[in-house]
Amino acid sequence: MKPNIHFTDAYLLNPTHPVTVNLIGCGGTGSQALTALSRISHTLIALGHPGFHVTCYDPDTVTEANLGRQLFSVSDTGINKAVILTSRINRFFSTGWEAVPDEYRCEPANIIITCVDNVQSRIQVAETFLSGADKPGRSIFEKPLYWLDFGNTQQTGQVILGTFGEIQQPASKKYSPVGKLPCITERFDLTRVDEKDSSPSCSLAEAIRQQDLFINSTLANIGSSLLWKLFREGKTNHAGAFLNMDTLKMNPILI
Repeated sequence: MKPNIHFTDAYLLNPTHPVTVNLIGCGGTGSQALTALSRISHTLIALGHPGFHVTCYDPDTVTEANLGRQLFSVSDTGINKAVILTSRINRFFSTGWEAVPDEYRCEPANIIITCVDNVQSRIQVAETFLSGADKPGRSIFEKPLYWLDFGNTQQTGQVILGTFGEIQQPASKKYSPVGKLPCITERFDLTRVDEKDSSPSCSLAEAIRQQDLFINSTLANIGSSLLWKLFREGKTNHAGAFLNMDTLKMNPILI
């Protein structure tokens, strides 16, 4: 029996323009994910690929409680998270990425990455793009192809890679190609999730009680590695992973 595999959408491997990426949420996981995206993009450009054009969305400003667990310094306090992180990346890597200091309004992009702490944002993405991924007249620069979702509790978390619709797959004698990867909202019924209060923490100590120090960065590296393999190898046999920092175990999600 041939193993399942997902081959990366052909356009992403040889695009005529930078691949568009929307990063929603620039907090604990999002700040780490943005740094990883810049490293991936820089390396892809060095390999002859046009890289990424990332737009970051976050309405929140940096507070003292964010320092230490998120990638902000004391001098960033009071500045919008998306603006400060994007400005830093643009200076460091000479990119022209964009920041939107507001809530995400479901703008289209080839890759949508959600690093949010609420269910409603995910449901909104699903309702917008899962039913309209092949909207007539949408240019390839706007066409949603992949959704990478991060979610976590204090010590556990998951990364889920899904597709917006069916990705055309080549014939293979070695593998059994799978064109549709279920998104987070297709794997789990998020409408049944009883959300806890996700209001901002008043101190770093309180923030650590909600999310441990390295859960976000570990998840960001796992998800970014999965994304890197999509571009570097042109295929993946994983659609994400479940992580438990307390037991130091990671269970992959096989396709």
